[in-house]
Amino acid sequence: MSDQPALQALRARIDALDEQLQTLISERARCAQQVAEVKRAAGELNDFYRPEREAEVLRRVAERNQGPLTNEVLVQIYRELMSACRGLEGPLHVAFLGPEGTFTEAAAHKHFGHAVKAVPLAAIDEVFREVEAGTAHYGVVPVENSTEGMISHTLDMFLNSPLKICGEIELRVHQNLLGNVADLATAAHVYSHQQSFAQCREWLDAHLPHAERITVSSNAEAARRAHDEGGCLAIASATAAERYGLKILHSNIEDEPDNTTRFLVIGRQQVAPSGTDKTSLLVSTRNRPGALHRLLAPLSQHGISMTRIESRPSRRSTWDYVFFVDIEGHQQDTKVTQALVALEQEAALFKVLGSYPAAVL
Repeated sequence: MSDQPALQALRARIDALDEQLQTLISERARCAQQVAEVKRAAGELNDFYRPEREAEVLRRVAERNQGPLTNEVLVQIYRELMSACRGLEGPLHVAFLGPEGTFTEAAAHKHFGHAVKAVPLAAIDEVFREVEAGTAHYGVVPVENSTEGMISHTLDMFLNSPLKICGEIELRVHQNLLGNVADLATAAHVYSHQQSFAQCREWLDAHLPHAERITVSSNAEAARRAHDEGGCLAIASATAAERYGLKILHSNIEDEPDNTTRFLVIGRQQVAPSGTDKTSLLVSTRNRPGALHRLLAPLSQHGISMTRIESRPSRRSTWDYVFFVDIEGHQQDTKVTQALVALEQEAALFKVLGSYPAAVL
C-alpha cells in the first residue's frame, strides 16, 4: 500500500520516543531513590510524601501542556509516575472509607496513584483512628457533594481529632444502576448509600418507583449485596460493577450532570505552602448579638476569600454551634496570618484544621 513507508517511519519514530521516555523515567526513579537516601541521612524517615511539592509539579505539568492530550490526562499520567517513584522511597499506607470499590477508593487512587497500600475501613471514624494510631500514614474521607452538601459525620470527627487536613480531592461522580436481572420490573429492592439515593432521586422515581430503597454503609456494599442475593439492584460505580461481577444496566443516572464529591486527605503533618492553597478552620462565637459578623470580619478586612461556611452542633450544650470555615490561602501567608490572629481573639473556640494545596484537576 502507498502509505506503508509513511506508517513505518511514524512507528519507528514512536519506538525511538518510547525508548527515550523509558530512559528518562528510569533516571527520574533513580533520582527519587537518591532523595530517599538524603532524607534518611538527615533523619527524615517518614517524610517521603510532600503534598505541596507534588501539587507544584502537577500544576507545572498543566501549565506546560500544549496538547493534544488534555491537562487532566497528563496530570493523571504524572500522578502515577510520582506514585511509582514515591514507592521506591517507602510504602505509603492510605486508609479509606471502604469496602473496595467505593468512590472514596477511587479518590484515594486519583490523589496518591496506585503504588500505595490502600486500606479499606468500614466507617469514617475508623479511618480517623487508623491515622491517629499511626497504622496508616494518611486517610481519605468524603466531606462534601455538589448536589447534597456537606457530609456531617466527617465534620464532626474534627471536633476532637488532632489530625490535620493535608489535601483535597474533587472527583466527578457517575452513579450507575447495577445488577444481573433481566427485567427491572422484577427487582423488589435497590441498595445504595444514602448520598447516592439522594443524588439519583428523580431518576429512581421515574424508572424504579416500585423498588424498595434500602440504605447500606457504602455503594460497594450495595454491589456486594446485589451480587450475593440476586434479583435485586445496586447504585454504585463502574469499578464496583467489575469487582462484584454485575452488569451496568443504566449508566450516569445521577440527577445533576456535574455531580462532584470533595474528599479530604487527613494526616498528622503540617503542610508547607504550595502557592495555591486553602485553609480550613473550626471556630465558635460567643453568645451575643452580631457575634458571627464580628468573628468573620477580619477575613474581609484582610482581603481573604471565604469559600465555605458550615455550622454543626458543638455537643457541648443545647443549641450551641461551631462553624467549619474554608478560606483561600495558607496560614503562613502574611495576610492570612494577620486575619487568623484577629479572628482567634474574637472566637470562643479557634482551631486551624490545616492548610493544604487546593485540588489539582
